[in-house]
Amino acid sequence: MCGAVKKELSVFDSTCIIVGIIIGAGIYETAPAVASSVSGWWGVLGLWAFGGLLSLAGALCYAELATAYPYDGGDYVYLSRAYGRWAGFLFGWVQLVVVRPGYIALVAFVFARYAGALLGPVLIAESSGRYSQVIYAGAAVLILTIVNILGVREGKWTQNILTIIKVAGLAAILVAALTGPPASATDTQAEVSEPLPVSAALILILFTFGGWNEVAYVAAEVKNPRRNILRSVLAGMAAVTVLYLLANVAFLRALGHAGMANSEAVASDMLEAAFPRFGGRIISALICISALGTVNGLIFTGSRISYAVGAEHRLFRLLGRWDEQRGTPVWALVLQGGIALAMIVVLGSFRRTILYTAAAVYAFYLATSVSVIILRWKEPDTERPYKVTGYPLTTIVFGACCALLVYSALVYNLRDAAICCAILLGGVPVYWLSNIGDSGGCGSR
Repeated sequence: MCGAVKKELSVFDSTCIIVGIIIGAGIYETAPAVASSVSGWWGVLGLWAFGGLLSLAGALCYAELATAYPYDGGDYVYLSRAYGRWAGFLFGWVQLVVVRPGYIALVAFVFARYAGALLGPVLIAESSGRYSQVIYAGAAVLILTIVNILGVREGKWTQNILTIIKVAGLAAILVAALTGPPASATDTQAEVSEPLPVSAALILILFTFGGWNEVAYVAAEVKNPRRNILRSVLAGMAAVTVLYLLANVAFLRALGHAGMANSEAVASDMLEAAFPRFGGRIISALICISALGTVNGLIFTGSRISYAVGAEHRLFRLLGRWDEQRGTPVWALVLQGGIALAMIVVLGSFRRTILYTAAAVYAFYLATSVSVIILRWKEPDTERPYKVTGYPLTTIVFGACCALLVYSALVYNLRDAAICCAILLGGVPVYWLSNIGDSGGCGSR
């Protein structure tokens, strides 16, 4: 199973996966809320720069782990080696049944909302838009899952094309905003109506930067992973941070600080002056493409987590089958797509937020960052082509940030966090059943 994986991802492919997943609709949704948490331009840019540095710290931890253990599965592999197979399984379990399909469904709903604005309702008779959103979102997940089942080349080129279009489109919009008329004095001096706490703003920023770890899930498919993984991580994070800072400069210049903070559709408001007739449609098209790029990237990398679980656990053995002809984990893609489609049908609209899964997600980020320290002690003879810059301070700072975000998520929404934790604990009996008579696989090598 593990030996059948082919190395077909270049530095450019890997960078497109990182950039394509990170730059979705998040920057358009979170920028106004972040601006409301501080008092001026430099506070906004400083927060985003700080979020980029924190994300880079986490990315460097993953770069060390991915270059030392270049296998598909990412956190699943590192947690299994550092703490035992149970830890890796629980990560894979939560990703399989909640986190990954949920993220895919949620971003698909973002696509559906803006696709409906562009193309109109799918069903003429429907009144609420609910069915149109389900159809658009379901179609996006179904088509992109099929594309990835057809082959790794089809999946990676779809990702590359969508990433190039979204980055070029965002860059064109930023140029238009930066060369257009600045905000009026009235907008600049207005007051922010509902300021957000800085701690909550930081959660939103790190969510918007989320995706820097995705290349770790496809490490076994990267050409020359011991060198190219670090290159793709650094290139991806640099590109995203620069684009996010430029986006905020454009928003601030066009709307002013207060205008940006009070905006409900910051990108549309920014383009309204430059393109009064087509601004809304332009931004809707860009967000559709951005969302599709994120959905495709999540489908591509998420299936590799399920594959890693199936490669080692008897109950999920079907997921661990790799199609050598197509170069993809077909059954992992099918199950992941099926769960995401079920969530789309059940949810019916984009209502859940990132805070539903934040406690579990950042708890595993914390455990993975600590595994850098544990594995250096536990497996000192393992070759590490790259070691975290600024170790151990970089690792400790990122781990502390993850712990703070777990606490913030629990305080903010204890009920949803408790549901997610219950699903996590539900994986314990499943692990023991799947582990009967099993032996270690790829992740325990």
